[in-house]
Amino acid sequence: MEKCKIEVCYSPALFPYYENPDAIVVVTDILRASSAIVTAFMNGVERIIPVGTLEQAKAYKERGYMVAAERDGIVRDFADFGNSPYNFTSERVRGNQIVYSTTNGTNAIQLASSGCQVLIGAYLNVSALANHIRKQGKDLLVLCAGWKNKFNLEDTLFAGALVEMVLEDDHFHTICDATYGAIDLYDAAREDMMGYIEKVAQRHRLKQNNLDDVIGYCHQLDLTDLIPTLEENYLVPLRNVK
Repeated sequence: MEKCKIEVCYSPALFPYYENPDAIVVVTDILRASSAIVTAFMNGVERIIPVGTLEQAKAYKERGYMVAAERDGIVRDFADFGNSPYNFTSERVRGNQIVYSTTNGTNAIQLASSGCQVLIGAYLNVSALANHIRKQGKDLLVLCAGWKNKFNLEDTLFAGALVEMVLEDDHFHTICDATYGAIDLYDAAREDMMGYIEKVAQRHRLKQNNLDDVIGYCHQLDLTDLIPTLEENYLVPLRNVK
């Protein structure tokens, strides 16, 4: 039986070199979009509509939708709220549809739509995600949202954590240098993740804007079994996850 391959793409700019219509694509933007999306579903959001541009988000707002939108971490003036997982409370999101536009994450989600399945990955749901992937018997591509098409540490560390778990299943393998690099970075950071995260540029961007209160939360493991997935042009919880 042919083994399923695992690859890690460090930036959306590199995605054309990794694009694989037969692969499950896991999009991750740890600080903060994917962590916020998972949190929203934990708190009962009905669905999330990811859009790439602020113009699209504003048009939805004018049609009466609730909108979360930010650029460079700053909430846009027309939006109901921004990109912090703490914004997506049960009182605010339960039963609602939310249009969502972020600096990096939502564009990566749209880019990933060429895969056979698009999933949203965070530490908050990492074990459920790994278990689901192992059961599917398909190639895996982890797409790091990065920072404005550049490499970032936080998404790469998560990619290393996820693929290390998936590779525990002998039906998966990798010959991808980026995958091994992600695993090695995660292994270097795992014993003192918060100490390692002090190196991360996005951590300091958030701190500069007093938005770094979510750093610890975004690195908590396995708070939920929910896995957001892309259906047509919106995100919903993946059905039948065990």
